[in-house]
Amino acid sequence: MILALLVLAALLLLLVCGLFGFGLRRRLIQRSGGTFDCSARFQPPQAGQSPGKGWLYGVARYNGDQVEWFRVFSYALRPRRALQRDRIQVRERRRPVGDEELALLPGAVVLSCRHEEWDVELAMSEDALTGFLAWLEAAPPGQRVNVA
Repeated sequence: MILALLVLAALLLLLVCGLFGFGLRRRLIQRSGGTFDCSARFQPPQAGQSPGKGWLYGVARYNGDQVEWFRVFSYALRPRRALQRDRIQVRERRRPVGDEELALLPGAVVLSCRHEEWDVELAMSEDALTGFLAWLEAAPPGQRVNVA
């Protein structure tokens, strides 16, 4: 009985420490400012696959001429992807369709982009989209910017 209680207490402590770690990591990412909630899909859905598949919930952060993207449910302090401003081509913006509405935050707008040779879809709020497009258009003189 005592052993069971000790194991249960240890598991509960581990759970609390894990949740604290997620919160601390998010706080460290947001410390420098310029962050916004941003779901991402780095692999477009295959033919016949549900359009809601493949979305990853994350946080994006502006850092100079790049946007760094972090997964929310990770302990890594380094971004999973970094998108260079001069290599992002915005193709279209659209509202989520079908199962995407369930996979994304309410009110999200999907931005289909090309970054180097990859197709990337970013989903963010209207306010974050306005800031993202303004950031893209505010590129230094001489940089090529393609905003649809």
